[in-house]
Amino acid sequence: MGLFSFIFGAKKRQVEDYLKNGAVILDVRTHREWDLGHIENSVHIPLDVLQHRVNDVKALNKPVIVCCESGVRSAKAAKFLNLHNIEATNGGGWVRLQDKL
Repeated sequence: MGLFSFIFGAKKRQVEDYLKNGAVILDVRTHREWDLGHIENSVHIPLDVLQHRVNDVKALNKPVIVCCESGVRSAKAAKFLNLHNIEATNGGGWVRLQDKL
């Protein structure tokens, strides 16, 4: 097993575990990106307003899988949420994440 397979396999298992525990999918892309397509039943809070809406995420009272276009913004968002005692993981790009659902 190569390093990339190990890393990405672990991420896939983590996303699967979150889904088994009733996780909410949080999309942190812009409104324009969201309007072009998104995962059905996901929650939309753009990254640039997430700091003002952290209590909305806490109120969900569920683990969170964060997604964006490529995984960069969702990584930042997941780290931010973890710092605010919210169980969150980076799900990466929304299209790839959607394929796992």
